[in-house]
Parts: sequence; structure tokens; C-alpha cells
Amino acid sequence: MELPLSCIERRVEKIKKNAFSSNFDVYSFVTSSTYDTAWLAMIPDSEYPSQPMFKNYLEWLINNQKPEGFWGESHTIECLPATIVSMVALTKWNTATLMVEKGRLFIDANIDKLLNEVKEDCPHCLAIILPAMIELADMAGLDFHFLNSTRDTISSIMNRRKTILNKDYTLRDVGAFHCHPPLLSYLEALPQSYVNEKDICNNLSEDGSLFQSPSATAKAFMDYGNKKCLAYLRSLSQKCPKAVPQAYPMDEDHIKLCIANQLHRFGLGQYFMGEIERLLSQIYRNYNKDPSASNRNDLQFQKDAMAFELLRRYGFKVSPLRFCWFLNHEEIKAEIERDCEHSSSAMLHIFRASNLVFCGEYELEEARIFSRKILEKIVSTGKGRLLQQIEHELSFPWFARLDHLEHRVWIEETEANVLWKGKTSYNRISCLYNDELLQLATLNFEFKQLIFKNELKELKRWTEKYGMSNMGFGREKSTYSYFAVAASFTSLPHDSYVRMIVAKTAIIITVADDFFDSFGSLNQLEILTKAVQRWDSRGLSSHSKVIFDALDDLVSEASRKYLQQEGTSDDISRNLKDLWYEIFLSWLIEANWSRNEHKPSIDCYLKTGMTSVGAHLMVLSSSCFLKPTKKLRLTPYEPLTKLLMVISRLLNDVESYQREKEEGKLNYVLVNMMENPEFEIEDSIAFVREIVEKKKKEFLELVLMDGLSDFSEPSKQLHLSCLKVFQMFFNTKNSFDSNTDLVEDINKAIYLPLSRTSKCLSTQTFLKKKHIISKLHMNFQFKHYSKINFSGMRLMTPKIGVGFI
Repeated sequence: MELPLSCIERRVEKIKKNAFSSNFDVYSFVTSSTYDTAWLAMIPDSEYPSQPMFKNYLEWLINNQKPEGFWGESHTIECLPATIVSMVALTKWNTATLMVEKGRLFIDANIDKLLNEVKEDCPHCLAIILPAMIELADMAGLDFHFLNSTRDTISSIMNRRKTILNKDYTLRDVGAFHCHPPLLSYLEALPQSYVNEKDICNNLSEDGSLFQSPSATAKAFMDYGNKKCLAYLRSLSQKCPKAVPQAYPMDEDHIKLCIANQLHRFGLGQYFMGEIERLLSQIYRNYNKDPSASNRNDLQFQKDAMAFELLRRYGFKVSPLRFCWFLNHEEIKAEIERDCEHSSSAMLHIFRASNLVFCGEYELEEARIFSRKILEKIVSTGKGRLLQQIEHELSFPWFARLDHLEHRVWIEETEANVLWKGKTSYNRISCLYNDELLQLATLNFEFKQLIFKNELKELKRWTEKYGMSNMGFGREKSTYSYFAVAASFTSLPHDSYVRMIVAKTAIIITVADDFFDSFGSLNQLEILTKAVQRWDSRGLSSHSKVIFDALDDLVSEASRKYLQQEGTSDDISRNLKDLWYEIFLSWLIEANWSRNEHKPSIDCYLKTGMTSVGAHLMVLSSSCFLKPTKKLRLTPYEPLTKLLMVISRLLNDVESYQREKEEGKLNYVLVNMMENPEFEIEDSIAFVREIVEKKKKEFLELVLMDGLSDFSEPSKQLHLSCLKVFQMFFNTKNSFDSNTDLVEDINKAIYLPLSRTSKCLSTQTFLKKKHIISKLHMNFQFKHYSKINFSGMRLMTPKIGVGFI
């Protein structure tokens, strides 16, 4: 049986070979459009009009009907237009009649349920296309047996279509922002009287397409026989010989961004670091250029926001003004608000990008406020393909999310393969690549769970061996501590010692802090602190001896492993001991304050409190075990470490002030009220939270930007992971002190298997199905179906070649 790590490495190399090679076809990463492919399949050959011009596309339709009878990516409302137009194409060439009948049965059985999805609020594109496809099917002699309720819904959708057509979106100014594609890009679905040849010629792109839409261009060619359209269609067939996308050409940079984004969200970035950085370097060269006025649309918003998020995350210097310019245009914001669902993907990406805001980026903060308003409006409707993702983004602040759990969310998210909104449906990752990425992400997640389970067992044995789990007072948090470390520090190698040293450090800090807070006498605390100072357990007994022995074992273990790792005579034990003495001394100072009812100044409190919280101890002691290693250095601490210390203390104090007030302990919220008697408790909390938000922006800039810190990239990420742990524990309440708040998350991170239903057929099933169907249909005859009359849909004779009918 293949070991998990070797299996992961083999799959990584396979994806690198396929998706990052010099001859990689980026179009293969995106699903083909059944709808557009069917329209090209209907074009008759100019020399042999009884046969299709693009036989390969007709063959693709025959090989790609789903077992349930529909065409398209998923059993949703989006499959209706694709299924109907596929049936029309097959009927036109009088082939695959059993498949057509199977499609008809599917529609009869499912259309009422599917239309219920849009009964109250039909999307713009569906309102234009679906009535037209039903009319087209009727002309092709395809009889559907609709219920009266279905007919009523279709009638309602047709009325919405009339409203849209009457607005005449074709009159919009060139360069004006628009959420939806221009109306002429739906040419194949427009009434005969709506467009003339002059409209078509005036709107053809240089490549001969009508707004880069294969279906609209196919219709334009069938109506008017335009040679430029034909050249475009032939170019398209050479680039995409099996099936066509919703748009051609596609923005290849956008596709590459989507690849990097998927790798990151699946938790696979560590395996593709070099590939992602090279890809983003290419994107960066184009990012700061001014976008063309013609590209100011919903899709460009999404691309620019995604680029910003990824580039900033990987250390590139980028400005949010690239996509925040719309904030100064009230008409654009009004249009987005009018059709929130259509802009949902773009607004979701803008909201995600705003998580990475630095100090002074007021436009990005404003974009966050606006995008949140739009996303909340979408959630209030309870509808939308991305509803689950949106709810997740709004419910959990980015700083409070642990990466390992985020990877699980993305693996289990059934709409994780959605890339962007196309003309007729969402563009998705092709089944081939989606399955490859999902399988790798699943293996990687399960491998980490296996490591985590084994390490947690080892950690519990250690706490039992040294008596840390049976102290008889305070909080036993070995599982909490390990979970937080493992679920946050996800980019570590599988055999990294960092997880264990941080978890053990956190356990000792928790037990010792409780001992100083409420159990030990001042005399015991002073004796223990002096023992740590001289690193000698003589004179200690009971709980003090237990704490010191566990601490001594940890420092000895870390020093030994460091010597083994580096192969040098460098000994970090002295520096580790000094760090530990510093934190014990801070606990002793706080204990004296509390028991003597001393009221320190707010500056004095924070200077001590930022040490006693222990965040610096966890990141500095463990940074020695990263690659490249960080030499353990004592004070003065670097700005990044100081910010971590301050923010961690304030996060703790905001959510713990009530308990600490009752126990007679000091807290920044309470000390702030002492120095500002006019403050109510709510004022003090708001004041502290404002400080935290400002400091987090400063912290994030030091983490993400190169040249602002002497720390290596892994060390900076370690600081970020540590802060996210504190934010998670003290997000809206003190979850660290709760025995139940994190149980579900712990189970998901370490114990529970993944749960996901793939939308795609497996590759083996698909290839087997394709082979069987191909054997049945490879030699079919193209018999023109003479009963079809397409005149009402402007399917007129091309002006070059032979007639369409």
C-alpha cells in the first residue's frame, strides 16, 4: 500500500507536469459550455449543408449527456437552456433520438422544481435565454408536457424578458460600467425584429466575434453569413476542437489567478510555492497598468480583487485603487445594488481582498463596507449559488479563522469549483482538474489529521508523565493548545517540531499562569520565580516542582533537537531560560499587584501584560526550528513581535474583563477606566477594540510586505498564525476558558472524516461512458430534419454558401 506522503508527492508532480508546463492549455482548466457548443453544432457546412460544419461539436454533445438526461455541469436551473439547445441541435441533424427523448423526459420531470428556484426573482441571463430556447424547441417540434404551474412561471419569465428588452441595453455608452453582458451578446435569444445586420456589423470585435460570445457569433453567422464571424468560429474550433467555452478568447491571466487561488484555498500552496510565485510575477507585471475602459465590468472587478488578494498575500506591492475606483461612481454602485446576485462573485472577492487592509487604505475600508452591504442583502434573500460561501465570509472574521479548518470548508464546499459568472451559467473548473485537486487536497488533509492524532497522543502522554494534567486547579488545555497550533500553523513540514514545542509551551504557560493567578501563595510564587532565574529546582515542592520539571524537560528537549538539527555547538538553552524567567517575573509582578490591590499606570500595566500573555515566547522559541532558522535573540524585540504581544494581550483583556473584575485582577479595559473616569465600560471596550484594529493593520503590513522586518517569511507567517489563534480564542467571547466552545472544531480538525459529494462524474466513469456512446454513434448519417422551421428565431440562410434549412 502506497504511503500517504509518497502518494501526495506523486500527485503533486502530476499536477505540476500538467498545469504548470510550458505547453499547458489554460482553456482545459475551465469547463466547456454545452450551450455554446450546441449552437456551433447547429451551423451547416457551407459545401455540404446536410451535414454540420463542426461535426466534432455534435459528437461532443452525443458523448456528454448526463445519465439523468440533462446536459450541462449540474442538475440546477442552469442546465435547462443547455439541455434544450442540445436537443434542438441533435434534432436538427436527426440523430441520437433516444438521447433527445431522454432529455425531454428529464425536462418534463424536473422543470417545475427547477423553475421554483427562480420563480420570485429570475436572473437576468435566464430571463433572456430560457424563453427563447423554449420557443426554439417548439419550432423544432420538441413537445414538452408542462404543468399549468410551469406554464405560469414561464409566462412570468417571459414578461421579465420583455421588460429587459424594452430597456434596450444596447444603447449604453461605450466604456460605461455594466453588471451584465451587452444585450447583443445574447443575439441567439433575441426576437427577429430586435436586431438588424447593421447592429451586428457595428458591434463585431476585431477578431470577428460578437462580444467574444461563441453562441451569439454562431447565430450572427447563420443569420448574415459574415466572413469575419466565420473566421472567428474557425479559429475557435482550432483552439477548442472538442467543445467551446462560454467566451473566447478568455482572459488567460484570470484563469491563472483562479489556479493559484484554488491551490491556496485547498491548502496546497506549500507544494506549489515556486509555481505560484512565478505565476503571480507574470500577473504583477500587468496589474498596475490602467485597465481599458471597455473592461470596466463585473468580471474585471472580480479578477482585480482576486489579483490584489493573492499578490498582497505573497508580498507584492499593490494598490487597492485598481478595483476601488468604482466607489466614486454612484451610478455604478446603484446598478450593483439593483442586481446583487449577479455581482455576488465580484463582491465576495472584493470583501475577501479587504481582509488584507493596511493602515491608511481608506478606499479599501470603504469597499469592505459596500461589499458587506451587498453580501448581507444577498444572504437576506436566502438565494444564490454562492450563498454558503458568503455566509461563511460574513460570519467569521478572517483573523479568527484557522487555516486547517478553512481548507476543510473549501474541500467540502460543493460550489468551490465555481470560477466566475458567465453569460449563461457559472464557469467552473473542469471535472478533470477539479477531481485532481480535490483528491490531492483530501489526501493532504487526511494525512495531516493522521499526524495530528499521533502528535496529540504523544502530547497527552507528556502532560501525564509530568503531572501537568492532574494539577487539581486551573485549566487543563492540552487538547485546546495542540488543536490551535496544528490548525493554524499549516505550512509546516509534516515532521516539524514546531507544533510540539509551541503546544508544550502553551500548556506550561496556561498551568503556570493559573498557579500565579489564584492558587500559589506569594511566597511560593517568589520561590518558583527565583528557581527559574537560577534554573535550579532545589527548594521546590508540589505544584511548583511539577511546573519546573515540565519546563526543564521542554527546554532540554528543545536544546537537544536544535543541536541535532543544526549540527553545531550552538546552545539555545540559555536564551530559552532567560525568556522563561522574563515571563515568570511578569506573572509575579501581576500577582503582587492583585494581592496588594496596587493600581499601576496603564503604560506600566501594558508593558508587563504584553509579556505575561506569552505570545512572544511561543513564536521566538519555535522560530529556531523553521527553515531558514532564526537565531534566538532576546530583547529588544522586533516591531513585529512587539505588535503580536500587544494585540494578544488586548484581545485577551477585552473578552476576559468581566471574570477578572470579579476575581479582583487587573485588566487593560479596567485600568483604562481608572485613568479615564468619564468612561463607561462600553466606552473602554470600544477604545481598546479601536486600538486592536489599528495595530492589526500595522502588524499585517509587517507580515506581508518584504523589507519591513528582519524575520524570514516562515517566521513572519508564524507570528501571523499565532495572532490568529489569539483572535480565534478571544473573538467575541473567551472561548479558551470554555470547555465546549471548540469541541466541534477540534473534531473537524483532527478526528472527523471529510464529507463531500462531487458534482462531476469520476474520470473512469466518464471515459467508459464516452467509449460506449462513441461506438454507437461514430458512423451516424447526418439527415436534415426537414420539419424544423427556425424563421421565427432569425435562423436565416447565410449569405455565403448554402442555406441553413
